[in-house]
Amino acid sequence: MMSASKGCTVHMAAFWLMWIGAVNWGLVGLGGFLGKNWNVVYLLLGKWPQVEWIVYILVGVSALAMLMKDSCSMCKSGK
Repeated sequence: MMSASKGCTVHMAAFWLMWIGAVNWGLVGLGGFLGKNWNVVYLLLGKWPQVEWIVYILVGVSALAMLMKDSCSMCKSGK
């Protein structure tokens, strides 16, 4: 299981962004079944679509960074 307690600062931030994205997508799916808009990122940043898109990009990049965590030299050195 992935943990935020071990790893470099980049991967710790990626870990939390990944979970924020996962919760948001879960709410989007659940809201879709219930006829609601529970996209928290949109609800918070909908007036600034470019910022909203940046958040989505950061969540995606975070997931990719977590895939690369095992080969990160900073994580292995404990920094």
